[in-house]
Amino acid sequence: MTESLIIGLATIIFTGIIAQWLAWRLHIPSILLLLIFGFALGPATGLLDPDEMFGDLLFPFISLAVGIILFEGGLGLRLSELATIGRVVRNLISVGALVTGAVAAVAAALLLNLQPSLAVLLGAILIVSGPTVILPLLRDIRPIGQVGSILRWEGIVIDPIGATLALLVFDALLAANVREASGQAFIALLQIVIIGAATGWAGARLLALMLRRFLIPDHLQNAFTLMLVIAIFALSNTLATESGLLATTVMGMVLANQRSLQLKRIVEFKEDLGVVITSSLFVLLAARLEFAQLLGLGWPGLVFLAVLILIARPLMVYLSTLGSTLQRNERLFLAWMAPRGIVAAAVASIFALELSHQGFADAERLVPITFLVIIGTVMVYGLTAGPMARRLGLAESDPQGLLFIGAHDWARALARFLQEEGVKVVLVDTNPRHVFMARNEGLNAVQGNILYEEVVEEMDLGGIGRALALTSNDEVNALAVLHLADVFGRSHVYQLPLRRGPADALPSYLVGRVLFDEDAGFRVLSERFGQGWSLCKVTLSHAFDYDAFVEACRDYALPMFVLENGRLRILSTDQDYTPQPDQTLVALVAPGHTLAEPKETPEETSQPALPDRNT
Repeated sequence: MTESLIIGLATIIFTGIIAQWLAWRLHIPSILLLLIFGFALGPATGLLDPDEMFGDLLFPFISLAVGIILFEGGLGLRLSELATIGRVVRNLISVGALVTGAVAAVAAALLLNLQPSLAVLLGAILIVSGPTVILPLLRDIRPIGQVGSILRWEGIVIDPIGATLALLVFDALLAANVREASGQAFIALLQIVIIGAATGWAGARLLALMLRRFLIPDHLQNAFTLMLVIAIFALSNTLATESGLLATTVMGMVLANQRSLQLKRIVEFKEDLGVVITSSLFVLLAARLEFAQLLGLGWPGLVFLAVLILIARPLMVYLSTLGSTLQRNERLFLAWMAPRGIVAAAVASIFALELSHQGFADAERLVPITFLVIIGTVMVYGLTAGPMARRLGLAESDPQGLLFIGAHDWARALARFLQEEGVKVVLVDTNPRHVFMARNEGLNAVQGNILYEEVVEEMDLGGIGRALALTSNDEVNALAVLHLADVFGRSHVYQLPLRRGPADALPSYLVGRVLFDEDAGFRVLSERFGQGWSLCKVTLSHAFDYDAFVEACRDYALPMFVLENGRLRILSTDQDYTPQPDQTLVALVAPGHTLAEPKETPEETSQPALPDRNT
């Protein structure tokens, strides 16, 4: 028994992570492969039986895991964002949630022939969104404007609200009469809101206090945080049934908005843990589903799904955004993004099992209906949200824009040149004079410290896909690269070569990709621009290819970028790339020279080579 349990746990984690990896490689929503793997292990082959493996521990484990996921989601919520999107978010999680639940309940009763009471419960369950699906999609799409923040807030906050409403309906189903049900629902709602919010707030304040006073050593921060999240979840659930989800969400949100508190290690740990938990949960829940139940829904099930996608979501977004400042394309995108995820699956599974034990006919149908909605919405939104965002002008498939860390003289010159070539640029600098001059030159510039989480989160990075750290301070460049690697990926963050020595003198995780040339540090580039060197471009050809360019121009030109059909390639020291004919090469060129023709003799044209940065 012990060996089979160990093998089962290992299989769940292994298949879950493999599914995540394959989804990344194939550029498809991971939840699709997680469900397929779960189906394959459970109903298709019978290799995995979660009920037999976990017994009575299955649903407590699922509930606790969902609480941890919501805590991780709460860590990404910044109250400062509500200054501009608060009204829309409030409407989506209140009026919008009621509209979604009502439409879903009516459609379930009419199309799926569910009992009215069960239809209302299903409507409450389907109020929840899918942060485990939405957040990865938003990271990939990176939409412009406010829609990304709105969807993130809605996706995280609506889950405990939907779970609470579902619990109230569930309690009402078990009550003896309407009056009793109304009184129980009101009392339960007060208990969940007050106790959940209070315990979550207290847990966050306690953890913040201990972190500020260095009462928790660095190597125990992650373990202590996880322990406290579990303890708060259990305490809140003990005081008020099913209030734990609200408690962990509030705990994460309050903790994320504490000033002067470093949470990077905790956030990274929770993100990694969230991937393992989410993967395992989807495999587990999918393994419990019977194919016959899913296929038995037939065409009415597909029509029900269409009602949710084409009627319920657009209607609730329309009503929730009335009078807002959102543009038409932003509203359309909001109306086309409502995937359901792990919370809906977990809540439906728990309540269906309890109602079945209470003798409710058709209660087991809640699970296949919910899974049909999860699969359908993930497929529709996951495969079409990116193209939809690009069609609406809210995102780019492969953003070519650059974020410049530093807005000094020659950084602005680089940004102006690239902007004139059609490349989107954003500059960030702590120096107000640099920012003022950049804006006067028609550049998009932000004053702030790029190392602050708030600065990055409040910047509009739509269309920006890479970052260049161009400050005079090697440490700032290295820290900026380390910080922005979480935003753009390590392969898309660059920095100037170090003054003290080659980049490999520092650990690789502290150094980004080195720009241009090992000898082209900040001092050298500043001198060259100060001496009148300028940016020029030349279109390579078979007659004048890159080898010919290097032979003729290497003493007075420094290659920097390659342009081709609206795409920008950044030249760095870690790649062996040769620009091809018909591509446009951008280089920094000494005064008195051009890139149009190779010079006749090196003696007539040569300038001193780039000096060693250590001299």
